Amino acid sequence: FLSVVSTTWHSNDDDVYRAPPIDRSLLPTAPRAAREPNIDRSRLPKSPPYTAFLGNLPYDVTEESIKDFFRGLNISAVRLPREPTNPERLKGFGYAEFEDIDSLFQALSLNEE
Repeated sequence: FLSVVSTTWHSNDDDVYRAPPIDRSLLPTAPRAAREPNIDRSRLPKSPPYTAFLGNLPYDVTEESIKDFFRGLNISAVRLPREPTNPERLKGFGYAEFEDIDSLFQALSLNEE
């Protein structure tokens, strides 16, 4: 279904300005949670390890909180690298390893959550 909408505004000197039409076919028609994730399955590994990179993590994240976030998925390991000069401080990224390809796919579909 394609619908094009144009809006008209009038200025004080009666010039007419028409906004460019909006191509509604480019807009999502369902909430993001209901849409299929935009993941190319051909780029996923064909055999283990099924590892996802986790970026932009808070410095106080724990392995348990990562496992809790991915609850329901078959997660086998979490790695949270630490700063070499300060072993108490995390680097802000990590890795989660999954036991099967479907768990990895579902985890990748949680991008930006």
